[in-house]
Amino acid sequence: MTALSRRARRTVDIWPGFVDALSTLLMAFVFVLMVFVLAQFFLTEALSGRDQALSRLQGQMAELADILALERTTTQELSLDVARLSSELQASVAGRDAMRATLQAIGIKTEGLERELAGAQQTIVLDKARIEKSEAEASALLSQIATLRALREELERDIASKAQAIDQNQKALIAERELSESARAQVALLNRQIAAMRQQMAQIQELLDAKEKEAADQKIQVTTLGSRLNAALAGRVQELNRYRSEFFGRLREVLGDRPGIRIVGDRFVFQSEVLFGTGSAELGEGGREQMASLAATLRELAPMIPNDLNWVLEVDGHTDSVPISTAKYPSNWELSTDRAISVLKYLISEGISPNRLAAAGFGEFQPIEARDDEIARRRNRRIEIKLTQR
Repeated sequence: MTALSRRARRTVDIWPGFVDALSTLLMAFVFVLMVFVLAQFFLTEALSGRDQALSRLQGQMAELADILALERTTTQELSLDVARLSSELQASVAGRDAMRATLQAIGIKTEGLERELAGAQQTIVLDKARIEKSEAEASALLSQIATLRALREELERDIASKAQAIDQNQKALIAERELSESARAQVALLNRQIAAMRQQMAQIQELLDAKEKEAADQKIQVTTLGSRLNAALAGRVQELNRYRSEFFGRLREVLGDRPGIRIVGDRFVFQSEVLFGTGSAELGEGGREQMASLAATLRELAPMIPNDLNWVLEVDGHTDSVPISTAKYPSNWELSTDRAISVLKYLISEGISPNRLAAAGFGEFQPIEARDDEIARRRNRRIEIKLTQR
């Protein structure tokens, strides 16, 4: 009895522990399952974020590829521009050396040419006076010739009238067969008058021939003097053009090798970035240095130009095609004009005479590059300076 009771008690005591073990195992399983579900949820969120980040990175890589292609194109264009500018620089250096040698040779003859030009000017003045005097004399001769011709025509009409009267009288006398003394005297008088008129007519004809010959000589003299005057004026213009060429060549020599300056035909082209800030018409430090060098060259070379050469330095402002609209500059017209005037005022402050300067603004309507990219726009933003005549 006692053994059975003990056995039964031992069996009953094991079951609650088993139940506790199963409960603990179930709770652990549920906990692990919850951990797994949470881990799966966070893993899904992380993978979704990585996919989005990967998509953004792919888009950025595509944009970078496009930018790289554009940069390669720009680099190729810049290489071509550098090659072209190098060739232009070599040509400019060769031209500068040739012009320097020419200027040295010309400088020796300048003093003699000035004396020759002064003598030519004095000769031209004298020739002009002689031409004016000859023209006045020729006009007076022509007036006298016209008067003599009118007188000759009047005499011819009078002679014709008197001759007709004589013929009529003679016919009447012959018809009547009666020649009275009075008729004979009248006929004799008429004959003497006709002879006197014919003699006077001959004198007038001789005087007319002499005057016509004198007028022809005067005309030949006027023509000769006019030819000499035209030749002298042509020589003068040629000399002035040579001074103008020397002046322009000296400016090319001084300004041709400076950075930010290009020579296009007969114009010096300054890039706006060298002279002004973006959207501004105020000369920067670099711009003032460039204009100071230009003004110094002008002050040095201006006395070499003859006073009667009416030269002027024209300053033209240009912008790119990008529109501007500010309170100060409603359009590119105002900006380009204000930039040209700023350069003009600075040259005046450096001692250049205002009557030798002119300014104009062209906006974006006179481009030198037709393309619509940054390189073309940079070239179109410029200040052009050229030497011309009024």
